[in-house]
Amino acid sequence: MWTRARWMMEASPADYLLAMSVASAQLPVIGRHLEPLGGATAMTVWGTRHLPDFIGAAARSWLSPGAGEVRKTQRESTNAVSEAALRGVVEPEDLQIAWPAPERTPPVWKALEHRRHLHRTSVRYGDHPAQRLDVWRREDLPAEPAPVLLFVPGGAWVHGSRILQGYALMSHLAEMGWVCLSIDYRVAPHHRWPRHIHDVKAAIAWARANVDRFGGDRDFVAVAGASAGGHLAALAGLTIDDAEYQEHLPEGSDTSVDAVIGIYGRYDWEDRSTTERARFVDFLERVVVNKRQHRHGEVFRKASPIARIHPKAPPFLVVHGSGDSVIPVEQARSFVERLSSTSQSPVSYIELPGAGHGFDMMDGARTGSVATAIGLFLNQIRRDRSLMSAKEVI
Repeated sequence: MWTRARWMMEASPADYLLAMSVASAQLPVIGRHLEPLGGATAMTVWGTRHLPDFIGAAARSWLSPGAGEVRKTQRESTNAVSEAALRGVVEPEDLQIAWPAPERTPPVWKALEHRRHLHRTSVRYGDHPAQRLDVWRREDLPAEPAPVLLFVPGGAWVHGSRILQGYALMSHLAEMGWVCLSIDYRVAPHHRWPRHIHDVKAAIAWARANVDRFGGDRDFVAVAGASAGGHLAALAGLTIDDAEYQEHLPEGSDTSVDAVIGIYGRYDWEDRSTTERARFVDFLERVVVNKRQHRHGEVFRKASPIARIHPKAPPFLVVHGSGDSVIPVEQARSFVERLSSTSQSPVSYIELPGAGHGFDMMDGARTGSVATAIGLFLNQIRRDRSLMSAKEVI
């Protein structure tokens, strides 16, 4: 009773709306049809917290003197920045390629073209209705098993749909002969943390056990994600065999990954050092976790990829835009700095000058180059892994 009374005294109007949305979803018969209302409410809460930053960044980008010429120069530097970031990890001869020319068409407008490699949709990787994935691959895959990428979409942990997200990247990799898996997962406010990472772990375990049915190599599974998906991908890669995050899986399930690609992800769930970060943690408390940080600090710390870095972390490629107003680039910089100083595996970082949040859906000038860079990085990691395995056999 005291806990409920304290919540009512501390709750904001947004908290009451979220509580009503969650309660309505519990109604018999019609409840499951009302779940989208909770997601819409949660997205509204998220949007209102980030709207001032977004408007301010957009105004500076468009109204500053010479802004147009600056944006043009920044976009034209994408290929050079991507190539420079891969030096020292990717073989020099592999970087001597014809990088994609900038496109004026937003990638999201080419969704139907990208979907030509969509092989199978709504494959179940778990028992919950949300645990579904799509399989992307060429129809003419060679007989030998193809490397696998599991893509985790973003959506502020309140929207986890595979629709439209990651299309350009998965289409590019599928064309190169990869098998890609794009997943849906359970989201807040109806499914509080850590259901999100539970589902990502379940999808990885499913891939390790079943992807050969679609021509994939169960021995090479990488994970990638954008925004909230970038956070989940990084956390999955850094918490291999974490008992708490995979207690729902059968004993012996393999949730290891061979590489991680984080695209404009959020890597710190603890820091309140800026106004933006304090607003974010408040959003987590009210919407995603439903717990207060000062009372349950260990939950937020365990969910922070930057706090889970260790020497045996898998290879990482982190991609972020310097103009990101939703997740400021300092998140990526601090994460990469700590990861590079600790991990024994390769770490690459591509910082795209001027790129904003969601560039891979709206910015055709950069998306092709980034997809190419990710493909180069992953192919190199796979070759290195194959050489290492061959040496061990010898």
